[in-house]
Amino acid sequence: MPNSVYKIIELVGSSDKSWEDAAKKAVETAAHSLEDLRVAEIKELDMKIEDGKVTAFRSKVAISFKYHEKG
Repeated sequence: MPNSVYKIIELVGSSDKSWEDAAKKAVETAAHSLEDLRVAEIKELDMKIEDGKVTAFRSKVAISFKYHEKG
């Protein structure tokens, strides 16, 4: 799109089910307060471990959205 500007932020989603669910939660939570979400890119995946067992999956997600100037 000509004359468009996009901002990119990073969020970390967490889930006890999967990395995909963690990423989905990050995007859906961002959608509550941001408009015009465009692309989500998985940057990192990791797991929380307690007593030798995986207790959570975490996904770091870069999300882009259209930037609207105030004025």
